[in-house]
Amino acid sequence: VYIDCYITLRAVGATPMTDLPDGLDIVERLAAERAIHRLLSTYTHRLDNGDFDGVAELFQHAEMDVLGNVVAGRDGVRKFVEMGLQVHADNTPRTWHTLANVLVDIAPGGNKATSASYYTVHQQTDGLRLQPICTGKYLDEFERHDGQWRFARRTLTLHLVGDLSHHVKGSNEEVVSRSAKA
Repeated sequence: VYIDCYITLRAVGATPMTDLPDGLDIVERLAAERAIHRLLSTYTHRLDNGDFDGVAELFQHAEMDVLGNVVAGRDGVRKFVEMGLQVHADNTPRTWHTLANVLVDIAPGGNKATSASYYTVHQQTDGLRLQPICTGKYLDEFERHDGQWRFARRTLTLHLVGDLSHHVKGSNEEVVSRSAKA
């Protein structure tokens, strides 16, 4: 009801409400949060589909910290994902990322934001029955550039670890192994 009333008032020329702590009106805040949710979901879809170029595009202006391995920019992220994840016969990692409990905070001024979200990764391969293989948090920073939201930084944390033997490869195996024991 609050949003419906606000939109109606705004449509007839009423002064926008700016009583939110960041100075944004409710429509601007909701639009920013929606755009950020879309970025988060786009990442999971591209990753699960094996679209590593698409993942790298999302992080072309960002830094990514995966358990202490820090990479930056399109090329760095593309190489990291390609070198660290196994791709199976269908040209995908055979994973299904689910995001939950997404919290988005918009900074004063409305051009920067952060989010924290839980992830769960399920996987099934010829040698692995369907199961959750890991959980953790994405801690993200975003910036608005030329009116569009984009990733500025992602920190991936690991909380619970299952069988990652069909998922990670290369140096990621060592990092995950150390993190799982910590």
